[in-house]
Amino acid sequence: MEKKNTKNGKVLSVNVGGARQFDYNGRTARSAIWKFPVAGRVRVSGVNLEGDDQADRKAHGGPDKAVYAYAVEDYKWWQTQLDRPLQHAEFGENLTTEGIDVTSALIGERWKIGSVLLEVSEPRVPCWRLGVRMGDPRFPRRFTAAGRPGAYLRILMEGDLGAGDEIRVVAQPAHDVSIGDVFHIYTRDRNEAHRLLAVSEISDAWTRWAEDRV
Repeated sequence: MEKKNTKNGKVLSVNVGGARQFDYNGRTARSAIWKFPVAGRVRVSGVNLEGDDQADRKAHGGPDKAVYAYAVEDYKWWQTQLDRPLQHAEFGENLTTEGIDVTSALIGERWKIGSVLLEVSEPRVPCWRLGVRMGDPRFPRRFTAAGRPGAYLRILMEGDLGAGDEIRVVAQPAHDVSIGDVFHIYTRDRNEAHRLLAVSEISDAWTRWAEDRV
């Protein structure tokens, strides 16, 4: 099909971070949502970036959620909403991008960055940890209402990437279901869940969710 994401983009920063413990409502919790930009080339392999981690890989990591991308264009929108500056990685993303429409990226769309090949897999569904990171327990609801979820990607070809690398859209699937579509269906219009069953590139978890809704 004709490419929906016709404009290539760029990586502004590559961000990683390890898991840390913190107090949450009187108990000890762990998260790796605190990530920070790193210099130089970063190895991408297995289900992670070198130096990165997830505290709960059942919820936040694994093959279908190996790399998380968020666009600087969405950062700029949030800055107007929050009336404060935001730094790269503040949303916990591994790749802060510019020039590519992450929300419109199709499920199964493939991005070549450096020597790495990634495939768009699913949107982020925010949890309470994002509220902790942003210092506002209500923020996950705001994030959901904004409809700017960012995209998880799976690793198809291992390699390395770095800030300044071009993001080239090298392949797109035959369907028209985007990251934004999946997020909208999940948060606002579950009667359309059947659309996800026709997307072979979507993760098994999302397929099971759609089957339950249908």
